This record gives sequence, C-alpha cells and structure tokens, in this order.
Amino acid sequence: MRLSLAASLLAMSVAVGCAITPPPPRVMGSFQVAAQHRDVVWEQAVEVLNQYHFLVARESKLEGLIETEYRAGANVLEPWHPDAPNFESRMESSLQSIRRRAIVSIQSSEPGLLKVAVRVEKEIEDVPGLAANYEGGATFSDSQPLQRDLTQVLGQSGPSQWLPLGRDLELESQILGSIRARLGR
Repeated sequence: MRLSLAASLLAMSVAVGCAITPPPPRVMGSFQVAAQHRDVVWEQAVEVLNQYHFLVARESKLEGLIETEYRAGANVLEPWHPDAPNFESRMESSLQSIRRRAIVSIQSSEPGLLKVAVRVEKEIEDVPGLAANYEGGATFSDSQPLQRDLTQVLGQSGPSQWLPLGRDLELESQILGSIRARLGR
C-alpha cells in the first residue's frame, strides 16, 4: 500500500513538473515605427543599450546599425547587471566564461516606416591548453633549485578563443521590448 502510494506521488510530481515547464522565449523579432522619428528611435536604442551596460563600439546612421563591444555575461553574484535575462543564463555565466554583443538595426522597410530589430550574439570561451592559474601553481618546491620562471604567475599560455553559441533570444526580446516601451508603442 505504501509502495503504491509513493509510486503514485512520484508519478504525479513528475507529471506536474513537466506540466509547469516555462514556455519557450517569446521573440518579437522586430517592430515598425514612423520614419519621421528616426533620430528619436536612434537615441532611445542607444539609451537602452547603455541601460543594459553595453558599450557602443560603432554607430552608422547611413547603414542603420548600432554595434556594441562584447560584454562578459553577468553571473549569479552580479544581480545589478541586466544582461542575463534569467537564472539559467546567470548560472551559465557563473560556471563558464560567456560574452555577448548586441546589434540594433534601424532600416527603412516600407515607405514612411522604419523597422527596428535587435540581434544578440552569444559566445563561450575556449582556453587553449591548460591554464596555469590552479591553486598552488605559483608555489616553489623545496626539492628543486629556484627557477625564475614567472609564466606560472602570469596565467594562461595563449590567447583565448571564443566559440559562437548562437543568438540569445530572451535578451533580444527584452532589449526590443525596452526600446518599444521607451517609444510608447
């Protein structure tokens, strides 16, 4: 009797857990705004990127692009950084080096309309070889003569490589929603 009760409780908890999984991220993609407000849209997009702590690397009104520098992802101990849209992103950035950059596109779409779109690229760090920054890596051994090799103190042996992880759809949606809210749409 107790075994069947425990089995049924376990089955119900698994079924309920599957039923309350979060919905997939809602991606707005883009929105349109009147073309006569191009400068206002541009300034609001830059302000939203600053609000998310992205530094603008390049702006080109002729191309209709605002590109940011890469920014290290916020971890669990940095709740004041809004560039990690959820707890999973914060945990990922806590356990692995993640960086993101945002690209805002403001292009003419139809006569009299502008299309505002956001793309956030996400990358993961790939350290070549072993990093020498393990605990005890810079200590000296008593059994060997002292060597003045400071490479153990200086860190990793070569530059990091970054592997693309694709787009961060949730952060794209948040940034686009913030721009849209600032424009009162």
